[in-house]
Amino acid sequence: MQIKRSATAHWEGSGKTGIGTMATQSTVLHDTHYSYNTRFEDGIGTNPEELIGAAHAGCFSMKLAFVLQAAGFTADSIDTKATVILEAGAITTVQLETSVKVAGVSQAQLEEYTADAKANCPVSKLLNAEITLTTTLL
Repeated sequence: MQIKRSATAHWEGSGKTGIGTMATQSTVLHDTHYSYNTRFEDGIGTNPEELIGAAHAGCFSMKLAFVLQAAGFTADSIDTKATVILEAGAITTVQLETSVKVAGVSQAQLEEYTADAKANCPVSKLLNAEITLTTTLL
């Protein structure tokens, strides 16, 4: 099964003084503002790193739910924070922090399940994958 999801970005102006918007196919983001200030300072709006963090936290949490399910458990709750660190022009680190409420699982078992989810969620794989680029000059 192949799943396709899309998002768009529009930018006007220079890197530091320009402004842009992002939108998602689902319309959860619709003309959502981003700029230098929202990315590198504390401006109001979003930024790519924040969206990567949300995607990674969501993907990891869902993968962990599937890993637990395969082991015969169902979590009461999974709360994950992903902190994306951008330095020297590159995303160098994503720090995942998760809190899980699940009956019948030891700390050691949970660490095994979370390690599996971290290694195998699609966003984790993407962040460690070769990235290709197609460029179109208009």
